[in-house]
This record gives sequence, structure tokens and C-alpha cells, in this order.
Amino acid sequence: MATAAEEDQTPSYSIFLGCTGAASAIIFTSLGASYGTAVSGIGISRMAATKPELIMKAIIPVVMSGIIAIYGLVIAVLIVGSINEDYTLQKSFVHLGAGLSVGLPGLTAGIAIGIAGDAGVRGTAEQPRLFVGMILILIFAEVLALYGLIVAVYLYTKI
Repeated sequence: MATAAEEDQTPSYSIFLGCTGAASAIIFTSLGASYGTAVSGIGISRMAATKPELIMKAIIPVVMSGIIAIYGLVIAVLIVGSINEDYTLQKSFVHLGAGLSVGLPGLTAGIAIGIAGDAGVRGTAEQPRLFVGMILILIFAEVLALYGLIVAVYLYTKI
């Protein structure tokens, strides 16, 4: 039989909060990745109609969007793997914060990659020297999601 002090540390909703953190991590990063893939894919399709030889160079935004979902997957798996019968309220709040820390930047980075990738791919079809600039912009958008992953890993390891 658990004592009153033990029951105060593990309320019934602590697992819900931890699972919400894991869900936030994978849902928001997947939304960002899918948006970035879809919008960049539209630009690639439009560009491929006029310059089919540039298709392989043009898939870079799609690949970078897909990486964002991996960030969320890593954190979600870590969070779910640590949920057990000794799961405290403190752990659940930290895991919720970790999930949101990777999920929301992943969503916004995916949106940024989609918009910049679409415009960059179409612009590169007209002016090939724009390619390097497009890559730099995509890297800066991707690094926002990477910052979220770093914060999430740091939060996860603090417990």
C-alpha cells in the first residue's frame, strides 16, 4: 500500500502529461515536416516542368523537412521509454516541456523550409546562382528545429 507522500508524487494524471509531451513532440514535428515537404514539392513540380535536369538538386528542401520529424521521433521515444510506475509529477512536467520544446520549433522550421524551399527552387530554375543562397536559408531554418532538439534533450536529461 502506498503512503500519502508517495501518492502525492505520482498523481494519476502524471502519465497523461508525459504522454502529451511525447505526442506533442511527434505531432508538431511531423506537421512541420509534412508542410515543408508539400510546399517544397509544389515548387519542385513547377520547376521540373521547365528544367527537369535540376530535379535532384531541388529535393534538398524535402530532405531537410523530413529530418525535422526525426527530431520529434527521438524525443517521443525517449519520453515514452521513461514512463513507468515510478513516474512522478515533476518528470511529467519536464517531459511535457521537452516535447513542446522540440515540437513547436519543428513546426515553425518546417513551415519556413517549405516557404523558402518553394521560392528557392523556383528561383534557382531561373537563376542558378541563387542555389547557394537557398541552401543557406534552408540551413538557418533547419537549425531552429535543431535548437529545439537540443533544449529538449537537455530537459530530458535533467531528471
